Amino acid sequence: MNTFLTFAKYNQESNQKVLDLLDKLSNDEREKDRGSFFKSLSGLVRHLGGGSLFFAGLFRGALGSAPAAKPLAALERLSFPEETLTGAQWEQAVADIKTADQALVDFAGALTEADLSAPVKLDWYGGNPAAVPLSFMLLQLMAHNTHHRGQLSQIFDELKIDNDYSGINAAFL
Repeated sequence: MNTFLTFAKYNQESNQKVLDLLDKLSNDEREKDRGSFFKSLSGLVRHLGGGSLFFAGLFRGALGSAPAAKPLAALERLSFPEETLTGAQWEQAVADIKTADQALVDFAGALTEADLSAPVKLDWYGGNPAAVPLSFMLLQLMAHNTHHRGQLSQIFDELKIDNDYSGINAAFL
């Protein structure tokens, strides 16, 4: 199993555990401002979903019509609103995160060694570098998701909600 597929499966499993915890809360509790940069628990989750879409766009741009990019087409119809969600919108966001996570697992499983070297064009850093390898951006996506799940974990801790979703679990292997 390639490393990126392992990361993608870990990400999928961890996100599912977070979503399971959040589904036990009322919509008002998910939307309450908790003092984080993205305000609410829902805001953090919407940012995770939006991040997946952002990175997937970079990956599609790097790979074009390569076979590994095909699973990412499932993300083209998704969006994560920035405003407070209703209960029905929350349910749609959860479904969309699950779709995005599965697309990323399928994408990671389809990658070839050559794909990992594909240049991902960036408009950051003042053009230096103008591109980085796709493998580097895959690591950035996983770091991004882990970082924000850590923020969610800290809020869960404050709320006295058991949240050991980040523990070592090899079941997804």
